[in-house]
Amino acid sequence: MSVNAELRAFFDSRQQQIPADVRAVMQRAARELAASGQAGQAGQALTAGAKAPSFTLPSATGRTVTLDELLADGPLVLTFYRGAWCPYCNIALRSLQQHHDAITARGARLVAVSPQTPDESLSHAERNELAFDVLSDIGCEAARQFGLAFDLPDDLATVYGRLGIDLHRSNAGHARTLPIPATYVIDRDGTIGWAFVDSDYTTRAEPADVLTALDKLS
Repeated sequence: MSVNAELRAFFDSRQQQIPADVRAVMQRAARELAASGQAGQAGQALTAGAKAPSFTLPSATGRTVTLDELLADGPLVLTFYRGAWCPYCNIALRSLQQHHDAITARGARLVAVSPQTPDESLSHAERNELAFDVLSDIGCEAARQFGLAFDLPDDLATVYGRLGIDLHRSNAGHARTLPIPATYVIDRDGTIGWAFVDSDYTTRAEPADVLTALDKLS
């Protein structure tokens, strides 16, 4: 099953469990973000051909990681996700983990980035048995450089609180800013060779497409 087929099946099964008023807020916020065009070809989000902005971020174990370091030995697969509280992100990361060996066999590294604290990221990595680095982008500063950061509308932030999602705690006080989920394949010279950016958080990059993009780099 493709990751998007799995995501769609989860979405369909989840809808009846969410109160109608909560679904309405989520759907309206999703429409507004899509209408902003931020993730479109003419939007803020970086696309293929752009230069990846430099960043320095802590790993889940507290080690400092830079973009230059990640590109030192080969290309990079960089995926931005919302957090461990997002079941769609967990499905997508598990799918990437299943393809981790195929990614590294192509000489590339796989790294995931979220606005969570290192402690939250460590728990997430251990719980999902992730073999790749999970970096903390507190305040979404790196995501902002990639054109992915956006602020939750008031009603959606309230809904997340009702659902028990404590972004203030997990994101070290930055409760309102999240990244649009995105996956980039970055060549050793820092050029983005392939990009998947979609404001619909229930849709993610297919690992097979990531592997094809890596093959095209070589």
